[in-house]
Amino acid sequence: MDRSATSPSTLTGGARGNGDAIFTTIVRSAAILILLGLGGMVVVMAWGARGAFATFGPGFVLGTAWNPVTQHFGAAAPVFGTLVTALLAIMLAVPLAFGIAVWLTEIAPARIAGTIGTLIQLLAAVPSIIFGMWGFAVLVPFMAHYVEPLASHTLGRVPGIGVMFRGAPYGTGFLTGGMILAVMVTPFISAVMRDVFLSMPAVLKESAYGLGMTRWEVVRRIILPWSRSSVVGGVMLGLGRALGETMAITFVIGNANHIGWSLFSPGNTIASLIALEFPESAVGSLKFSSLMAAGFLLMLISLGTLVCSRLLLRTGRVG
Repeated sequence: MDRSATSPSTLTGGARGNGDAIFTTIVRSAAILILLGLGGMVVVMAWGARGAFATFGPGFVLGTAWNPVTQHFGAAAPVFGTLVTALLAIMLAVPLAFGIAVWLTEIAPARIAGTIGTLIQLLAAVPSIIFGMWGFAVLVPFMAHYVEPLASHTLGRVPGIGVMFRGAPYGTGFLTGGMILAVMVTPFISAVMRDVFLSMPAVLKESAYGLGMTRWEVVRRIILPWSRSSVVGGVMLGLGRALGETMAITFVIGNANHIGWSLFSPGNTIASLIALEFPESAVGSLKFSSLMAAGFLLMLISLGTLVCSRLLLRTGRVG
């Protein structure tokens, strides 16, 4: 009788092989399911947008009018507002998040760093509508009474950039929208940066300090190059939320279909436009199709930012 066929090692190897096959099938199915879900959303949005693109053509992307009465729709204004507010949010949030992450990992005592790091992660879990209510009740009056008048009387007189800081101090507008988005995405970006900085091998930093580098030199020459891809991934995560944020930006941007160079001007974003007008749109109408087309453009913008970040990392221009 051949005992090798029923030996414990043979049985264990067979069970292990079956387990690996099952596990591989599960994770492969999960990956395929995600791809199918994403592709399904793109197809649904594109199919729903076919009426708007067939009616207006490229003029839908370039048009600034959004008039349900005359049935003329254009997405230029909400696309402009989406890009401006997201860019402002990233410009404000990235330096702040970087400073927080460096302080927590390199300067703060361990006990304080752990407590504050946990609080920052909890801040990321606050619902966006709470940020919107806070922004409308606190940030908008503060901007209208103090920040915008001061900026108008100082920066508004500077040649060139002065046009961006002129206008009536309503408190709502692109600048306020960018600030509320910066408050929202800073916890996401700083949490990612903190975790990446903590995962860096300590021997690399200790060697740099042993060679006489200052803390800033260690951060700039050792930590950032080592964590470049993860830092960019965290920034893209924050940018993705800034591009698609809805309720918080709706409270503070002014919700006007307007393109203006002044940061004090009221405007709207694709997400805020959809949130306000989608419930009032009849399925199958031209307005419904136009809103679906705006959502499709938002998906393209988000995918475009991801592709750009990957290209930057591949060419080594980041860091």
